Amino acid sequence: MADGSSVTVTGASRAGFPPRTARPRRRWGEPWLAAVAGAFTLAQLVLVRPDLGLGWDETVYVSQVSGHVPAAYFSAPRARGISLLAAPIASWSDSTALLRVYLAVLSGLGLYFALRVWRAHVMPRVLALAGALFASLWVTLFYGPQAMPNYWVAVGALACVGCFLRVRANAGDRAARWGVFGGAALMAWMRPMDAVYVVLPLLALALRRPRLLAVLAAGLLAGAGEWVIEAYMSYGGLAQRLSDASRIQGGLGLHLAVADQLHSLGGRTLCRPCTGSAPNPVVTLWWFALPVLAALGAITAVRARRALPVLLPLACAVTAAVPYLFLIGYAAPRFLLPAYALLALPVAHGLAHLVSAPTRGSARTVAVSLVAACLAAHLAVQFVVLEHTVHGSAASRDNWSRTASALHTLGVRPPCLLSGYEAVPIAFYAGCGSAQTDGHDTSTTAAALARTAHRTAVAVLAQPGDRPPAYARTWSIERAGVLHAYVAPFVRQGR
Repeated sequence: MADGSSVTVTGASRAGFPPRTARPRRRWGEPWLAAVAGAFTLAQLVLVRPDLGLGWDETVYVSQVSGHVPAAYFSAPRARGISLLAAPIASWSDSTALLRVYLAVLSGLGLYFALRVWRAHVMPRVLALAGALFASLWVTLFYGPQAMPNYWVAVGALACVGCFLRVRANAGDRAARWGVFGGAALMAWMRPMDAVYVVLPLLALALRRPRLLAVLAAGLLAGAGEWVIEAYMSYGGLAQRLSDASRIQGGLGLHLAVADQLHSLGGRTLCRPCTGSAPNPVVTLWWFALPVLAALGAITAVRARRALPVLLPLACAVTAAVPYLFLIGYAAPRFLLPAYALLALPVAHGLAHLVSAPTRGSARTVAVSLVAACLAAHLAVQFVVLEHTVHGSAASRDNWSRTASALHTLGVRPPCLLSGYEAVPIAFYAGCGSAQTDGHDTSTTAAALARTAHRTAVAVLAQPGDRPPAYARTWSIERAGVLHAYVAPFVRQGR
């Protein structure tokens, strides 16, 4: 008869955990993890395509480090981490395709190393399944090659939580301590407030371990340091910047945004306001399956007496999701990327339990077939939504490019300044600066803009039927793509 320890090891292995006595492999990487990361990178290049133009937020981030366009107004909630990540390409090249390829490769490497730190706690195939589940979501594939911060918060969260568990298991693991520091710093570098929400469970567990708590806090401070310093230099102090960030996001408070997030799953990159019908239930089914499978994975882990490697990422996923489900009044699917990355681990354990539970041969065959069929259907749905999202995004970005070309024809060429409807992204495509007199991106006054129009090529963009601001009502009105452009007299004089 097997002794108790042997039974426990067998149960843990079946649940997706390596035996307690197993040593972590010292090889450069697990082939399964490398395959997942490589497929993720390739899928981005094939499905999202490097020629997809930059989106609205991307133009803001990239313009901060670009040598080809003036920097757009940088509002209070934003952090400069993703701008600096894009700088090695954007600082010397205006090629969007090159930037996309660079970010796709970098995102694949980031996923590989973030998963790799979990090898001591999760069996390789289950870990690869978790990576594949996260990487195959349309929102992950769509934002992996984009100059946006949310994917990198997700990667930092995976690495930070995994290294935190390694330090708890072995306080002398110096590499893991650096991983905790680096993961926390990466999250805070990209989105400081997201980093705080993600690490709340880690901070609670580290209270009795002062050194680990210090490493975690140091990582957060290192990543958010520039954001805090900038708050005092440019935004009137930290409290004022936090207040401005809350106002721009609609006022942080009790808002039930669960339905908004559900609406966004059909491929809406921003749901503000979130009107219209909900996506087909087939598109959102996976979202409802997540908590069920995660709970199954948690129960499996508790029974195998290896609860922490599943419960901790589950707890961090919950705290990461709370602000975007209950504290802001709009939705964007990218906001939940850190939660999805962390949830992938307990979900993978739940699926592993379904296909490996000790059952008779026919029952196991049925279980494996059902799981395989559901995963295939899930991948098909994600592909369809991704194609829809890429097509819609490409159309809007092509419109911006055509409007920019029309403005050049009208004489609005660098150095130039745009204001009005969608001025921020169109200005980037036109090589102009942008300035707004109201709204979230307010950076100037009407009087200042009117004075600028006497010495710079200025145009105010408006939708057909909209009235221009008072200072531009005497300017000539021209057609610029699907928009109207009110062009300053200075432009006509310089033609």
